[in-house]
Formats: sequence, C-alpha cells, structure tokens
Amino acid sequence: MKKVIVVGGGAAGMMAALSAARGKAETILIEKNEKLGKKIYITGKGRCNVTNDCDPDTFFRNVVTNPKFLYSAYYGYDSASVIGLIEQNGCQLKTERGGRVFPVSDHSSDIIRCFSDMLKKAGVDVRLNTKVTDLLIKNNKCYGVRVKTNNKHEDIKADSVILATGGLSYESTGATGDGIRWAKYYGHDIKTCRPALVPFETKEEWVRELQGLSLKNISLDMYDEKKKIYSGFGEMMFTHFGVTGPLVLTASSYFASYIAKKPDRANNIKLILDLKNALTHEQLDKRIIRDFEKYNNKQFKNSLNDLLPSSMIPVIVRLSGIDPEKAVNLVTREERQGLINILKGMELNVLKTRDFNEAIITQGGISVKNINPSTMESKLIKNLYFCGEMIDVDALTGGFNLQIAWSSGHLAGESTSESVN
Repeated sequence: MKKVIVVGGGAAGMMAALSAARGKAETILIEKNEKLGKKIYITGKGRCNVTNDCDPDTFFRNVVTNPKFLYSAYYGYDSASVIGLIEQNGCQLKTERGGRVFPVSDHSSDIIRCFSDMLKKAGVDVRLNTKVTDLLIKNNKCYGVRVKTNNKHEDIKADSVILATGGLSYESTGATGDGIRWAKYYGHDIKTCRPALVPFETKEEWVRELQGLSLKNISLDMYDEKKKIYSGFGEMMFTHFGVTGPLVLTASSYFASYIAKKPDRANNIKLILDLKNALTHEQLDKRIIRDFEKYNNKQFKNSLNDLLPSSMIPVIVRLSGIDPEKAVNLVTREERQGLINILKGMELNVLKTRDFNEAIITQGGISVKNINPSTMESKLIKNLYFCGEMIDVDALTGGFNLQIAWSSGHLAGESTSESVN
C-alpha cells in the first residue's frame, strides 16, 4: 500500500483524503487548527451552503475564473455526487431558492461531523494541531512534508502530497496562504490574490446615513466609464463604509477579475443603482406625479414617504438638488426628471473592496496552466497535487465555491490513489 499526505482539513482536503483512502491508499490528513473544517463552520452564515443542485451549464455559468479547467473535476464528481455522498452517510439535506443546498438541521457542524465520521471509517489518519512547514522535494519530485508538532520537527515521507491549504480569505480560520507560498517557491506561477465576494468601499460619505438599510429588487450595473463590467438584480445593503449584500458580493467578483487584467482602472469603477427597477422612466414619472398630487400642499421633503424608505428620503432630497422646503406643487418638470434620474441611476464611486478578512473567497492563486486538469497534479513537481481555493478558480455565491472544493478534492485524491497503485 502506498502513502498519500493531504495538507489542509477544509472542504477540499477532507474530500481529497476521503477519496484517496477509498482508493486503498494509506492516507494522512494534516491540519494545523485544533479541528477540521473551520471555514465550513461559517459558510452560509453558519448553515453551510453545501453545493448547488443545478445542471452543469448552470454550474459553469457561475464560475467566474477558468471554468474550463474544472470540466474533468466537475463531470467526475458533480453536485448530485456530493448530495448523494452526504445523505448516504447520515446527514439529510434540503434545497432552497436558487438551488442552494443546506443540511436540514441548518447547522454547518453536521456537515463537519458527517465528513469526520467518513474519514474515520475510511481509516484516514487525521493529525490536528500539526503545522506543515515545508515540502520535501528533490529532482522536481515531491516525496513528503516537514511538520512541526509541539515544537518538534519531523519529516513524513509519502508517495504523493495533496495541498488543500485554501486561499487568504478569513485569516481567523487559519487561511494564511501557506500552500500558495510553497507553490511559488518551487516555481509555480501565481496569479495575484485578491478578495472576492466581498463588500465595496465607496467614495460617497452619504452612505453612512443609510447604514443598515436593505433594498430588495433593485438592479446594479458596474461600469468602467462606458464599458459595462457587470449587470445584476437582487438584494443589497448600505454600510458605514459603502455597500454589501448578495448583489454587491457578486459584482465584486467581476470587479476583481476585471482589475486583475486592468489594474490601472481600479479607481474608475462606478456602480449605478436602479432603485425602481420594475418601473420605466415614464411609469415612475406618473407615479411621482400621483404622489405629488396626494401631498399637494406639503413641502418636497415630506412628499416621498410612499415612494422611499424614510431613512433614504433626506439623502435623495439632497442629491436631487430640489429645495427641501419647496412646496411640492411648485416642483418643475425638469426638477422632477432630475429626481427620476437619481432614483433610476444612483451613482456610487468604488474606492476599493474590503480586505481578505471580509472576503468569502480568494480570487487568484496557483495558475491553472501549471496544473493538469485531468488529475490536479502539478506540471512542474511530480507527485504534488493541488485542490480547492488555492487554485486560480472561483465562482459566485450559492454553493458553487464549495462544489469546486469537493470536485477538485475528489479528483486529486482519486488521482493519487490511482497513480500509486
């Protein structure tokens, strides 16, 4: 029996270790934290959005970076495979809006427990509180890892090593980019790592007045001058520094991808919000006219209560340039058109994204050009495999990133067990 070492006990690492062990390899799973799956505990707001129950076309449409690289991994182990594996091992799942899959219990800890049980049954040697400090490589061939446990150093030899050490997002979970640094040191190309699925900081100070305000059913377009980078529809929320929420997080992934190619354009990105997406310009004009007639004798600042959340009214009044004390029956057609333009084209200037500690995922990492997509093995170092977030692949919210981890981890584990037998 040959030996496989998996470094990293997150989603990709647990799946890789399980896959290798089921392929009859003696498998060691090394995790520097005190428990497995620390990042899984916080995914889906603690509920764990395990995967997305969708067809392949939908999955690949939701992969932002290098979707074609994942063809072998996904078709070899798709969302149906993940759902079947988890349910067959005692954790019942449910599918919610948009194909999002969660444990019935709504507890991410149940997913961790399920995988821990499977690893134990498969005979995986799980070593917690053990830090890998380096890879053992000679003649472009990996033959093990160097670890540190209780201030003692030890070399552990193996036939194959799988790195599943994650990216840089949520450092509190132990994501410090170790594997990416090792890969770079041993000659792999690294695509610049950027926070993705992350809130935006914006230039406008008035967003602070709207802190905590959530908006539903709005559209968001992201532009670099006249070039549209992203267009979406959904929910968002204002914060003390800018904007967040599902719609914004999705936009941030396209922002990161765009800026990776055009870093000099980072300070030129605008978000345009249509607060009344369901109404055309003309329909909104008629609606405002009705409201103005209803509040005919009131001041302009007191005429928008039926149209907008109360906290937003002072901001919109100020942005419109209309005198707030002006009688509503004296508001001109031009002023009304200006108000409509703001409601259907509220402009926000992006300063930057928030940092990695608020990012759901990392965009960037080990270049897919250095990895064999059919096996997840490095093209530069024999018997060294990569999977999960450390690779330059990422997707939108909805369970797609965890599916990347499951699929790539399964393929890496399967490949090592096949290659060593």
